[in-house]
Amino acid sequence: MLQYIAPATGLLFTLENILWINIGVFIGSVFAAIPGLSVILCVILFLPVTYSMTAIPGMMFLLGIYCAGGYGGSVSAILINTPGTPHAAATMLDGHPLSEQGRTKAALKIALYASTFGGIFSALMLLFLGPQVARVAAQLGTAEYFMVCVFGLTIIAGVSGKSMIKGLISACLGLLISCVGSDPMTSYDRFTFGISRLYLGLDLAVCLIGLFALVEIMSKAEKRLDRLNLDTTQIKDDGVITKEEYKRMARPVLLSSIIGVMVGIIPGTGASEASWFSYNTAKNMSKHPEEFGHGSVEGIAAAESANNAVTGATLIPLLTLGIPGDGTVAIMLSALMINGLNPGLSLFTTQGDIMYAIMLGLILVNVFMFLQGKFLTTLFAKVVSIPQEILTPIIVIFCFAGAYSVNENFFDVGVALIFAMLAWILRKLELPPVPILLGLVLGSMTETNFRRALLISNGSPKIFFSSVYCIIFLVLILLAVGAIVRGKMKERSTQKED
Repeated sequence: MLQYIAPATGLLFTLENILWINIGVFIGSVFAAIPGLSVILCVILFLPVTYSMTAIPGMMFLLGIYCAGGYGGSVSAILINTPGTPHAAATMLDGHPLSEQGRTKAALKIALYASTFGGIFSALMLLFLGPQVARVAAQLGTAEYFMVCVFGLTIIAGVSGKSMIKGLISACLGLLISCVGSDPMTSYDRFTFGISRLYLGLDLAVCLIGLFALVEIMSKAEKRLDRLNLDTTQIKDDGVITKEEYKRMARPVLLSSIIGVMVGIIPGTGASEASWFSYNTAKNMSKHPEEFGHGSVEGIAAAESANNAVTGATLIPLLTLGIPGDGTVAIMLSALMINGLNPGLSLFTTQGDIMYAIMLGLILVNVFMFLQGKFLTTLFAKVVSIPQEILTPIIVIFCFAGAYSVNENFFDVGVALIFAMLAWILRKLELPPVPILLGLVLGSMTETNFRRALLISNGSPKIFFSSVYCIIFLVLILLAVGAIVRGKMKERSTQKED
């Protein structure tokens, strides 16, 4: 580890990286502050920008968006009682009531301080836990990696919404789309229909622009959204936080950061689950539980520290095993692979300086997020009230420009439009889009390792039960499936009682 720190800091502390971090943090804060614009949408829109960059500036830019998105959602949650991102919903419960008490600036400061602590805590966990997990990953063969991929596919359960069947249908569609192009083992064409441009497969960034970005514009066009009239004078209070309040926030912030890291490491969970779990834990452990829901500083601190503590933790399975912790991190995988960086131990041995630069950079991202939040909160607040008729055309332009810039051809623009139509149909059928993303990301990896393992074993399935790691991952898969089934049965019994 120590031998990589010095070269990593040399690679990280450049004017280019610092510039891109700040641009990413600013963009992420603005997008997350606007209700209806998610962090995953923002990362998709700006992913093509990173294709012309080297690995470190590109990842710093995306991590800036990702981390700032965790904080930015709290701005609208506190100001107008509408969470900018889903994981800011828990913050809204106490943030807005505290704002109505004339302490808007104090609420925003608590959210910022807690988010920064949670983000730095998770970055340190990534720095120390990442290499250890990578050492274990070095002992995995093709059979073990297939089991890892199958375990990764259990993420689908966490992002399927109310219907598991619909989630599985979406995931199978994603796996089918991942098969388009040449066969990874034989190089024969599959589902190309004689179109030569499809031989190399469908570009992930282009597909995501259609699946998540353009479809949002189509859905907004179906309904008239009212403007948000925001009175920014309400954030001109003194913003004082007393020593007693700081003391009360200390325990929930630390505990929620630990919970956020533990939740983030597990594929399929995310910031929303972490924030609600931490909020409930803080309420149960508080000496003043009656304040929760009425402007509790502990509630704001717990929710915000948890959802930002997830950010670094989700990168641990991504960088070490190639398994994304959530949908947003799955998109970052393509940013790594475009620069020839395939997640696993090889990254920590052959490209150790780059890996440690990225992990140290996550700490730097949170520092700049704190500084921008400290001085630009008023600006982020004004962004909340941007009219949709101005915002929508700008997003459409970004979508088409992004799709074209990936390979600089109009064919990809057409692909993005086709996927937008597909996503719109799926939305009408209430089929969730995130499982499609996971199918696209994990499909090729799962297929390749499965077929290689069978080639090594001459077609014998015993290879998938031949090592301790295979058995461990099999047990984890069974436990995950069991927990899913139990959860669904509990939901049904609760619904029947109601």
